[in-house]
Amino acid sequence: MANLLFNHANRSDVQGGEIVELSKRQEQIIEIVKANGPITGENIAEKLNLTRATLRPDLAILTMAGFLEARPRVGYFYTGKTGSELLTEKIKKFKVQDFQQIPVVVREEVSVYDAISTMFLEDVGTLFVVNEKSCLTGVVSRKDLLRASIGQHDLNALDIHIIMTRMPNITVCRKDDLLLEAAKKLIEKQIDGLPVVKDTEDGLHVVGRITKTTITKVFVELATDSAL
Repeated sequence: MANLLFNHANRSDVQGGEIVELSKRQEQIIEIVKANGPITGENIAEKLNLTRATLRPDLAILTMAGFLEARPRVGYFYTGKTGSELLTEKIKKFKVQDFQQIPVVVREEVSVYDAISTMFLEDVGTLFVVNEKSCLTGVVSRKDLLRASIGQHDLNALDIHIIMTRMPNITVCRKDDLLLEAAKKLIEKQIDGLPVVKDTEDGLHVVGRITKTTITKVFVELATDSAL
């Protein structure tokens, strides 16, 4: 998925995942539209002593980037939005399904020892516990496993369902949720990961995961003009 990062100070745009600096002509178009908008493409071309066909690619780039908007039979006008506003609008459209990762699940009957091994081998901070119908019944974090490990327990004999957090105390999200809302849940609940679930007759099926690492990666790559 290509991301757009709009830097209004430097007037840059991203097309196909690559940064493209706006040309001098594109800068001129923006200034003309700011001063005269709404203005038709023909009138813009006339002011630049160019043909409408010559300007068509530039106008398309500026419109897709969000600097300009076009209305049929009216013309182009300047949106007046700053780079940060354009970026915020982009972020607010991100959906969980675009960034969710494969979930790591364990069955209720596995031992705490096996759960620790799974967490280590999969390099995750949260395990999702499911029943025989593959429906979500619990969540186990690093802290849960650490508490169990420092107690006087035989970790091979202690089942994971004994220490897991159970419904309805599990915070979940769905694939159509906004990524920003998932991020808020992570912060508000002070947890490392959320199961992405799908509603079924048997219960909630885990179809993905969203973590603090996921969120951090998204925003870092946006800030550094990288394509995800």
